[in-house]
Formats: sequence, structure tokens, C-alpha cells
Amino acid sequence: MYTRNKEEGPRRERSGLVSHILLQRGDLPEVSLTATWVEVAPGSRQRPHDHASEQVYVITAGRGRMLVGEEEREVGAGDLVHIPSGAVHGIENASEAVLIYVSAATPALDAEAAYDAGQLRSEG
Repeated sequence: MYTRNKEEGPRRERSGLVSHILLQRGDLPEVSLTATWVEVAPGSRQRPHDHASEQVYVITAGRGRMLVGEEEREVGAGDLVHIPSGAVHGIENASEAVLIYVSAATPALDAEAAYDAGQLRSEG
């Protein structure tokens, strides 16, 4: 059994978002999933970006606005958002409380490298 608490894993901070990498390529032999726990400060937003991995966000606390492709919707605790492979997406915290979501993506990414080398491409 593999377990990792969000405080134990690698952590990346950018523009009011704190990402805790729970599982990524290389953590387990033949892992095919990346999982992160992300905290979005009030008023902060993730820049729209895309990547080859299919992904879901599960909102666990707070509320905000989610962009996937050309569509934007309000999201809140308990919502799951599916993001197709290659779709431009991003989330914005529209509340005065921290927005928290768990993300899972497949195939697995080297999440640390993706954050550090900018492989999570920004929309131009």
C-alpha cells in the first residue's frame, strides 16, 4: 500500500496556489496516475494551461470558476470537473475562503518537472 500525506510530498507555490504532489511518475513502478492536492488563496487563479494528460478536479472546499476549453462554470465543494486531454483549463477562487481541490491526471506526469520546467503550458 502506498500512502503520502500532503505535508510529506513535494510542494510547489505559484501565484497564490500551493500544490502538494501526492503521486507522480517515478513514485511507484509503472504508476499511471498523477495526483495533487491544491490550495487556491482567495482572489487567486491558475493561469489557463494545457497538457497531454486527461485530468479531473474534485473540489473539496470553497467555490470558484472553472474554465475548460471555451466553457466556464461556477464550481464548489463536492463537484468533479473532467478535463479532456489537451483542453485549455484553469480555476479561479471567487470566494473569501481557500478553495481546495484534488487533481488526478493520466497518463502520469513527472509533476515536479512539469511545474519547474514550465511544461504545463500557458495559453498565449
